[in-house]
Amino acid sequence: MKKYFLLLCIILLTSCASSKFKEKWLKREAPNSFKARFETTKGNFDIVARRPWSPKGVDRLYQMIKNEYYTDVAIFRVVPNFVAQFGIHNDSIIQKSWSKGIADEPVLAKNDAMAISFARGGKNTRSNQIFINLKDNNRLDTLSYSGVTGFPVIAKVIAGQENVLKFYSGYGDQLGRKQDSITKFGNVYLREKFPKVDYIIKAYIIK
Repeated sequence: MKKYFLLLCIILLTSCASSKFKEKWLKREAPNSFKARFETTKGNFDIVARRPWSPKGVDRLYQMIKNEYYTDVAIFRVVPNFVAQFGIHNDSIIQKSWSKGIADEPVLAKNDAMAISFARGGKNTRSNQIFINLKDNNRLDTLSYSGVTGFPVIAKVIAGQENVLKFYSGYGDQLGRKQDSITKFGNVYLREKFPKVDYIIKAYIIK
């Protein structure tokens, strides 16, 4: 009886996972250029992404937006006069599914104020976390560590910059060092311990 119960649980979990993520989504190529809107707890901001800047990076961003990844996603790391970072998903299945890294690419556009790049921690680790530059951070174009150089820009904020600058930054880089806890306990942890964190409500492609 226990064996059949375990088998049923595995089937249910597999079914649930497959409804939230499909491998074929990772094969979808982005348009040469597209615009998207992010609705947040501080208001909307719009971006334009250009595939020539970072084909693999822009493809991943497009895939996530098209498949509604950015739903109730915390803007957990806001360092004043530096960056606003987000991308850890509240749903552990979705988080894990999108955490597979993409291949590295050269930096072709500058990390100017309001430019958007993927965060990464070494070779081929760009996956589901991105950051918005809150000022010109051109040193990120050539910063070398862990075998990689620079942070390739994938998009830029073209409207709602004033809302981006409103994201709560009082926790500074504190939550940048608590990513394991955020990943493990999700938004329940953040809302209990760090109630002033802002969130992406949803994101979608616009014309």
